[in-house]
Amino acid sequence: MTYPPNAPAASAPGTVPTQSGPGVPAQPSRPLAAPTPSAPTPAGRGAWDEARVRLRRAATTEPGRLQILGAVLALLVVAFGTVTAFEVADRASSADDVVSRSQPLSADAADIYRSLADADTAAAGAFLAGAQEPADVRKRYADDITTASRLLVKAAASTEGSAESAREIAALNEQLPRYTGLIERARAANRQGLPLGGAYLRYANQQMTTELLPAAERLYELETARLHQDDEEARAWPFLSLALGIVALAVLLWAQRRNYALTNRVFNRGLLAATAACVIALLWLTAAHTVARAGLNEAREHGQASLQILNTARISSLKARANENLTLVARGAVLTDDGKNDKYETDYTSSMETLTTALAQARELADDDAGRDPVSAAADRTAEWKQRHKGARDQDNAGNFEGALASVIGPTESTGQSFDQVDAALKRALDHEQSEFTRAAEDGRGALGALPLGAAGLGVLGAAGAVLGINRRLSEYR
Repeated sequence: MTYPPNAPAASAPGTVPTQSGPGVPAQPSRPLAAPTPSAPTPAGRGAWDEARVRLRRAATTEPGRLQILGAVLALLVVAFGTVTAFEVADRASSADDVVSRSQPLSADAADIYRSLADADTAAAGAFLAGAQEPADVRKRYADDITTASRLLVKAAASTEGSAESAREIAALNEQLPRYTGLIERARAANRQGLPLGGAYLRYANQQMTTELLPAAERLYELETARLHQDDEEARAWPFLSLALGIVALAVLLWAQRRNYALTNRVFNRGLLAATAACVIALLWLTAAHTVARAGLNEAREHGQASLQILNTARISSLKARANENLTLVARGAVLTDDGKNDKYETDYTSSMETLTTALAQARELADDDAGRDPVSAAADRTAEWKQRHKGARDQDNAGNFEGALASVIGPTESTGQSFDQVDAALKRALDHEQSEFTRAAEDGRGALGALPLGAAGLGVLGAAGAVLGINRRLSEYR
């Protein structure tokens, strides 16, 4: 009886069966080698590679190239409009600060100084008049103190957190009540005929010249520096906007030339509209900023510079008048550091030299008769003031105190009359230059007013035109 051959044993899972035959020994089963794991794909590389492949594939066909070109054109035009809107808005804001914040604050700081110096002058004049102070001089002193206090409150509310300005304003607010207290003591002692009144007045003047006026001068310099900074920022050219506009216009022209080379069509309405929008925005930007710079330059050269010189002249006249009055109050009791000369007379001479120099500079800066005439009048009255002062000093040195006093505070043909005429002429010149500055600066600010919104709108229209123009070409492939 025969039997069928034995079937091969089932291979174990994971092994490779081996064949055996006549003359071939059976081989043991071997386990399969485990598959080698592949290296992990870096996170994010898959999506990036896929996008790059799609972009490369799109760039090989004309519809794909047109889509890429449309996206680039739209992006460039929108970027041009957006950057222009932001840059011009920033310069318009700086120009607005020049007109409505920086320059008024600088003028207020100068008025604070003038009011304090004039109050000191009025106090000395009232003291010289004797126990019965003239009502007009007393009112002038009170008005000056009120004006200085009001302007300090205004400046404190308008400095916008400037630490340096706030520090000077705080010092002025702290020292002003002390000064007025000393003046009241001097006035009370003078009414009683006590010599102590002169000492109080000199000490009050020392407080004014060493504490109050230096703080007011520093405040004026700080606010004037802020005015210069805002002016520079408003006049700075928007180079990034101009560069983006030129690039966008160049790419649009290239795209239309390419379109003409491929289709022999002269115009693409969408691309032509986008080009027109860019040209309008670029010309508007250039013209508006040129006009704005011209207005701000005129305001700086013919207004701001003249205002600074005229403020210097007015401050010098006030200093000279205060020192002239104190020369008679002190009667030689206060000397210079070297002990050789009367301190107040020396300070008067120095202030008058500064006044004369400033008036000459202001006359050169004046660009019309309305600004030049009051400066010339102030110069004439200053020369007259010097002559009358010399006569007063001659009388005082000769022992004629009453004659010297009349020559200084008398109602007619006195140095006080000359000072009032100089001050009035300088005020007219300041008012004229202030109006000239405001007019020119407002013209510069107005040139930039509508440009930010207009640039943004033109950017959107230009981008829409570019997309429509490219889509018109793409429709030919559908």
